[in-house]
Amino acid sequence: MSLFLFKRFLTFLATLVGASVVIFTVLEVLPGNAAQMLMGPDAAPEAVAALTTQLGLDQPALTRYGHWVSGMLQGDLGNSYTYSTPVLELVLERLALTVPLALLAMLITTVIALLAGLYAASHHNKAGDVGVMSLAQIGIAIPNFWFAILLILLFSVHLKWFSAGGFPGWEDEPLEALKSLLLPAISLAVVQAAILARITRSAVLEVMREDFVRTARAKGLSRRATLWRHVLRNALIPVITVMGLQFANLLAGTIVVENVFFLPGLGRLIFQSIANRDLIVVRNCVMLLASMVVVVNFVVDLLYAVIDPRVKASDI
Repeated sequence: MSLFLFKRFLTFLATLVGASVVIFTVLEVLPGNAAQMLMGPDAAPEAVAALTTQLGLDQPALTRYGHWVSGMLQGDLGNSYTYSTPVLELVLERLALTVPLALLAMLITTVIALLAGLYAASHHNKAGDVGVMSLAQIGIAIPNFWFAILLILLFSVHLKWFSAGGFPGWEDEPLEALKSLLLPAISLAVVQAAILARITRSAVLEVMREDFVRTARAKGLSRRATLWRHVLRNALIPVITVMGLQFANLLAGTIVVENVFFLPGLGRLIFQSIANRDLIVVRNCVMLLASMVVVVNFVVDLLYAVIDPRVKASDI
């Protein structure tokens, strides 16, 4: 087990380093000049050159990469070109919305998918199975931004149960803040729940054909008890794998959904920073998202050993 954890930790570090190199390189090759963007198209070349030097954009790329990585390790992400504010403050402020949104969407995804997948598997080749899989197929085909617009039209415009956008903040009215995240979370969760439900159904059906399930049933254990006590735990390995990947999709999906609902989260900050060519904010935000995805997948790997003791270092 120690060797398993060590190998996964090395993979975790290597992935973070690789992600930092890719993110820095991709943003470096983008056309345009941040100093020119800030000064405006009519700015004098001398002024643009002076601002370029002030921002450190005239230094070699390798030097700037080293400064960036060193700053991240020390908790110094630099200052935003546009907001003239430390990037760390901007990110922490926006994470207070994006992380609860992603977690709420993941919770909705998990509950819907596990219940739907178990129900479909337990009613294999029956009307319930066909109905759930048909709905799942429709859910996979729906773009989350289009579904978000439908939710706004139904629940905000016609029924007036929810606001069409905005975020009141956690300080004064936490329940209202949570309510404002419900529609965005549902719009993010629909596609992911549809995918996870199909994976859950397939995994459960595969485990239900195992000999130990037939033995449990022969000993008099009810079908429901067999599903929840024995089948579900053994079917969780592929399900958890997909859930780890889905959390990455949820984090990426917030960029679109937060703009649809005008939520001041990390996704909207990235969108605005791209428009303003505030590359230092974009670079750190994307690296943060990549790090969160890598951490989630590392935790998923650790859960393998908890759920299935047969996992060994040789399996990786």
